[in-house]
Amino acid sequence: MAKARAVFFCSSCGFESPRWLGRCPSCEGWNTFAEAPALRPAKSPAARASLSGTLAPLRLADVASESTNRISSGIGEFDALLGGGIVPGSVILVGGAPGAGKSTLMLQLADRLAREKRPVVYVCGEESAAQVRLRAQRLHAGDELLVYPETNLTAILDAVEPLHPSVMVVDSIQTVWLPEVESSAGNAVQIRECAQRLVEYAKRSSCAIFVVGHVTKDGAIAGPRLLEHLVDTVLYFEGEPSGEFRIVRATKNRFGSVDEICVFTMDEEGLHEVQSPSQIFVGAHRRAEASGACIVPSIVGSRPVLVEIQALVADAAYGTPRRLAANVDQARLAMILAVLERRAGMHLGGMDVYASVAGGLRITEPAADLGIALAIASAFRNRPLPGNLVAFGEIGLSGEIRRVSQMQRRQTEARKLGFTMTLAPGEIADVSAALSRAFG
Repeated sequence: MAKARAVFFCSSCGFESPRWLGRCPSCEGWNTFAEAPALRPAKSPAARASLSGTLAPLRLADVASESTNRISSGIGEFDALLGGGIVPGSVILVGGAPGAGKSTLMLQLADRLAREKRPVVYVCGEESAAQVRLRAQRLHAGDELLVYPETNLTAILDAVEPLHPSVMVVDSIQTVWLPEVESSAGNAVQIRECAQRLVEYAKRSSCAIFVVGHVTKDGAIAGPRLLEHLVDTVLYFEGEPSGEFRIVRATKNRFGSVDEICVFTMDEEGLHEVQSPSQIFVGAHRRAEASGACIVPSIVGSRPVLVEIQALVADAAYGTPRRLAANVDQARLAMILAVLERRAGMHLGGMDVYASVAGGLRITEPAADLGIALAIASAFRNRPLPGNLVAFGEIGLSGEIRRVSQMQRRQTEARKLGFTMTLAPGEIADVSAALSRAFG
């Protein structure tokens, strides 16, 4: 019998090596290698059968087409986030900071599906069944949900498989473990092997699996980066957990559009979906007479959303001016400041400049350039922009305003909320013209 040997893999990119390496030759990360047991060879051809049970390649025309009807979660915005509902057999990773609402969302989702008489299992590795019941009572959840407080993944799958659930929630991936893997729960090796076992079960049984994952202080899912490559969909909770809103963004989705968002409000009774994010982000807290603010129609995923970009310009207090960006791209902020300095004659070299997006929504598209520039100019001149103004467009290094995608949809969304004045590419040629139009 051949001696079993171990292999080493990079926790960032999944690169494997027969020996430990200090630096990964694939992603060039330092000290990212972890030891994993080598896979045992199958004893027979039947044991090496694929998930579909076949031993030979098939023509695509010979593959039986199975029903792929999506499962409605009962939360319209969440279904839109996933691309139209839950795909049977998919594995969905839900990540976020502690207190963001991951477990609350999963418990509410599981409860709604269970009320529709679907077999749903909630695997709680971090709480006891009594603790889950206390939280369920606070959320006014029903009694149809199946709760299983266990962390041994082999025991979980053995107990769940006879029930043939349509949806299973694993909360969280950092608490489950496999007995045959010689490492503690939460270790990179355990997370990888457990994720692979869950993916295999989901594809074989057509059970949709939601996996809750914690994040590190850098905002990434704890464990190997390979975890995000194994699953079908990755959902992240954005913004501060103490904020008014909970924003869930799809950073990966094999069955829908990427960068889609879903907005919730949270109170003692759980999460509540927001059906019109534009009204929330430019809602009652906005002061139309305040300087340093501009409304931008942004495309988030597949929908137009109006956001308020705010800026503050002040004299540098400690010699070197500061440029701080919250929920906007720091590099684009620096470029816009350089364009305003050079092309619009605004002397910002000795000023502190702060820019952010109200509400905690992260905006990275170049179409927000013009809105950022107008907000900075408004703060610099201490003059508010017209209350019915929206602006969008990409700014080039020569100061020109370039066209962006879906201009008509942006303008239509702005008109729905009462914004009648638009500064957009085609109507203005450069930054100087935009400033003249905005400030008269």
